[in-house]
Amino acid sequence: MIAVIIAGFVATLISLFGTRFLIVYFRRRGQGQPILGDEIDMGPDWHKPKEGTPTMGGLAIVVAAFVGWVVAHVRDLAFSDQAMIVWVGILAMGAMGFLDDFIKVRKRHNRGIFWKQKNYITMLMSFGIAWALIGVTGISETISLARAEDGIDVPGFVWVIWAGIIIWATTNAVNVTDGLDGLAGGSALMGFGAFTIIGYWAFRNPDVYAEVVNPLDMGVMAAAFAGGCLGFLWWNAAPARIFMGDVGALAIGAALALMALTLNTHLLLVFICGINVIEAGSVAIQMGVFKASGRKKRLFRMSPIHHHFELGGWPETTVIIRFWLISAISVAIALAIFIADYTRVVG
Repeated sequence: MIAVIIAGFVATLISLFGTRFLIVYFRRRGQGQPILGDEIDMGPDWHKPKEGTPTMGGLAIVVAAFVGWVVAHVRDLAFSDQAMIVWVGILAMGAMGFLDDFIKVRKRHNRGIFWKQKNYITMLMSFGIAWALIGVTGISETISLARAEDGIDVPGFVWVIWAGIIIWATTNAVNVTDGLDGLAGGSALMGFGAFTIIGYWAFRNPDVYAEVVNPLDMGVMAAAFAGGCLGFLWWNAAPARIFMGDVGALAIGAALALMALTLNTHLLLVFICGINVIEAGSVAIQMGVFKASGRKKRLFRMSPIHHHFELGGWPETTVIIRFWLISAISVAIALAIFIADYTRVVG
């Protein structure tokens, strides 16, 4: 438990002061987020006053989480192979996001050079990360809800495809959610909090969760990311003084997906990332209706769905807080399912 607390505390402090440093650093260099509006980048025109706000604040989250995770290992906690692979995946996705953010800022355009190809690149990266997990670690080749024992055993190549899709979908879902001040960071904080509990719970009950490899290390990592998000939110809460950027969104999405995979809670991710599922789903539905109607009709005023409610007259802060509440309820449902499964097993 001490390692979990250390990881969260250290990451919070580093993120809090690191984000402040990034705000000053980027402002001095005049490097901020370009917002071009509906006609050019299909974004909301009413967000144009935010143009020039420093971006790439996700760097502070990732660095803080990594340092917090490393520092927590000073108390005889071993560095697991599984956690190393997870970090490689997170940093690879974060690097992709950083490159896209950097190009946006330099080109003064809200779409990086990879905006058309980014989905394909992140998908290939996701399959590569999934293949590394199954090839290097002792991860269970099952599709699970709360435990591998009750999961569905699948061939290795099927698991790689399944896991790759989860990683890709989650990274893109978090990226889609990152459209309002603090929305993605706040919901991710709740998700990482849930994985902290799940990881530590699995560590304390090895007989029930025997198939989980190094659960304490994953719980510590989740706590470190929760701390990173917490410190960042101090500056990212509306009105944001810095944006997360793709570097944060892609790294956080990869981290959430990989924690679900390594803790054998694949299907619980639907609830843990409930608001991200709703956001990404709204985009998919909007595109489906638009194309099916011959490009004449739309189900929502604008997608992702948070813009739909803004156009309906909700202030941005109202949308954020209500979406946070939905996320909290969804995460609570996930934890209730997890604990109910544990109670059923031990009972």
